[in-house]
Amino acid sequence: MIEHNKSILITSILFIVLAIVFGALGAHALEKVLNVQKLASYEVGVKYQMYHGIALLSLVALSDKINVSLKIVFRLLISGVLVFSGSIYMLVFQELLGIKLGMIFGPLTPIGGVLMIIGWLVLLVKLLKAK
Repeated sequence: MIEHNKSILITSILFIVLAIVFGALGAHALEKVLNVQKLASYEVGVKYQMYHGIALLSLVALSDKINVSLKIVFRLLISGVLVFSGSIYMLVFQELLGIKLGMIFGPLTPIGGVLMIIGWLVLLVKLLKAK
C-alpha cells in the first residue's frame, strides 16, 4: 500500500470512529443541554464528517483503479471536513464552555464547505480529463 494512501485510510477511519462517538454524544448527552437549533447544527457536522470518512475510504479503495493523482483531492476533502465540522463543534460547545468563539469559528464553517466542494470538483475535472 502506498504510504500516502495508508495515511488517508487512517484519517478516514478516524473520521468515521469520531463521527460515531460524536453522534452518540449528541444523541445521549447533548440533547439534554442544547437547544434544538444547536443540536441540529451539531448533527450536520457529524453527518458531513461521516459522509466524508466513508467517501475517503472509498477513494482509497478505488485509487488503484482511478488513473489520476488524488493527493490534492484528499487534502481538500480532509481540510474541508476539519474546518467545516470542527468549526460547527466549536460553535456548539461555546455555550457549554462559557466562551465566545463565534467571531473566530463562525466564518470558518462556509470556508470548510467550499473546500469540500472544491475537492469534489477537482476530482470530477481530473476524471473527465483522464484517458
